[in-house]
Amino acid sequence: MNELRPRRSVLYMPGANDKALEKAKALPCDSIIFDTEDSVAPDMKEVAREKVAAAVTSGEYGNRELTIRVNSAETQWHADDLRSAAAAGPAGIVVPKINSAEEVAAVEWIIEAAGVPDHTRIWAMLETPSAVERAVEIATSSERLEVLVMGTNDLAKELRAALVPGRAPLLWGLGRCVNAARFAGKVILDGVYNDVKNPEGFAAECAQGADMGFDGKTLIHPTQVEPCNEAYSPSAEEIDYSRRVIEAFEQGLADGVGVVTVDGRMIENLHVDNARRAIAVADAIEALSD
Repeated sequence: MNELRPRRSVLYMPGANDKALEKAKALPCDSIIFDTEDSVAPDMKEVAREKVAAAVTSGEYGNRELTIRVNSAETQWHADDLRSAAAAGPAGIVVPKINSAEEVAAVEWIIEAAGVPDHTRIWAMLETPSAVERAVEIATSSERLEVLVMGTNDLAKELRAALVPGRAPLLWGLGRCVNAARFAGKVILDGVYNDVKNPEGFAAECAQGADMGFDGKTLIHPTQVEPCNEAYSPSAEEIDYSRRVIEAFEQGLADGVGVVTVDGRMIENLHVDNARRAIAVADAIEALSD
């Protein structure tokens, strides 16, 4: 089981952009993905590789979890990106377009040969029909693999599906990947929301992702961080209710009472488990901000 670390807001930052790398030091996101892939032009790939490695080892990002996204296996930069990231030792190496357990194994072999530290985990991006069909295979492929990341833009492209409010064309695939993550005991992050000038649409998609069971969401703009944190944090009302559920259940056990109710609702073990997780998440968020 993974350590309960908040990954509510996971922000992509372009790896070749000095201003963005500096700004990320003050943003209230839980995790950062220093990107060398989509946000970096081909002639800047090697520069970005060096800059993100320096950022990870700088010690200037506080409690934020730092990861590096490399270029995919089908590119000329992939192997060198993996070796550089392994040497930098981030919390995670984010690998695009993972389609099978064999591809996870290939990544693992390269980074371990490069001397990657034990704490560096693999984050696998699921963004193709093959990845969705093999989600359980991928999720269970390696102990070093810790996080699944949905690549919804690429998935929609591959499916020839529309990116529409509510994401109806993608829900079947998103749900399948959440199920794979839960089956394997992994963390799973929702994909990005593209319209940074539509806060209402973004809030709705955050709420949808949280309701589906995602642990957090990947982001493309700093203005999305705080609304995302709020959406993926237990509310004050939820925390209060969770405490009352736990208290009532434990009192019922002590009194030998078979049925316990809170606010008129019957409480079972599953409700207590949910309540304890909500409290644990709230405690982990508080610890991260200390």
